[in-house]
Amino acid sequence: MLLLKTFLLGTTLLLAVATPSWAKLNVFACEPEWAALAQELGGGDVSIYSATTGLQDPHQIQAKPSLIARVRNSDLLICTGAELEIGWLPVLLLQSANGRVQAGAPGHFEAAEYVPLLEVPTLVDRAQGDVHAAGNPHIQTDPRNIARVAKPLAERLAVLDPEHGAAYGQRLADFSRRWEQAIARWQTEAAPLKGAPVVVNHKGWIYMCNWLGLREIAYLEPKPGIPASSAHLNDLVTLLKSNPARMIVRAAYHDDRASIFLSEREHIPEVVLPFTIGGTPVAKDLFALFDDTVNRLLRGLRG
Repeated sequence: MLLLKTFLLGTTLLLAVATPSWAKLNVFACEPEWAALAQELGGGDVSIYSATTGLQDPHQIQAKPSLIARVRNSDLLICTGAELEIGWLPVLLLQSANGRVQAGAPGHFEAAEYVPLLEVPTLVDRAQGDVHAAGNPHIQTDPRNIARVAKPLAERLAVLDPEHGAAYGQRLADFSRRWEQAIARWQTEAAPLKGAPVVVNHKGWIYMCNWLGLREIAYLEPKPGIPASSAHLNDLVTLLKSNPARMIVRAAYHDDRASIFLSEREHIPEVVLPFTIGGTPVAKDLFALFDDTVNRLLRGLRG
């Protein structure tokens, strides 16, 4: 009997240690920027996995078994939404069979729902290329959008993990204070960029350009998601003769052949931006992401 009581007591203690109140909240982030934001807000109360890196195109991800397993064990899924992950996220959700993170569940969070989307098409036609019906989903290139997402994300963490709700609120306040100061600094440093005409590789920079006042005058892709053809590049050369650009901007994960050709042909600086965390060696967190972005743009402006 004594042995039985000792066994039952030990089993009870083990179960107590394994209860959800002691476990970290498992977070699956579709993109590195949301993984980083969740880490800022969650601290040691969350365990975070990022499905993609800064050197991957978030449109073109394979729904691998390893990702399905990660979603299956997640308490919170954070993605951009606005159809950015339309080619792979639905498969992960279906195959994982995890009711906690399905659309409409408290564990399903889409950042784009909290941001005014730009470039919302009046007509969706796949002949136009990779067009998103809800609007341009690349919201993370404007730090003000990160701020817009931070508060509802902290609130969602508190809903899923009320025991640490106060800690999430405190981290939100601390992050918001530091982030607001950083945005003011970036805007001051980037003032010379206002009005500068740029060529961009993909329609992924409208939020950044809107924030900093850069003018997009041409695109290396003739249509979103369609690689530049020789004919299109020749048209760009002609355009730039009468309407010159100060720099050519592309994301670190994009093919560099078209941007290098145009840069060398027209003697326009090519600026490779991180686009998200991990896109460059310097962009290791949210603050470094925009430090590096602004610094690279200013170097490009100086030629």
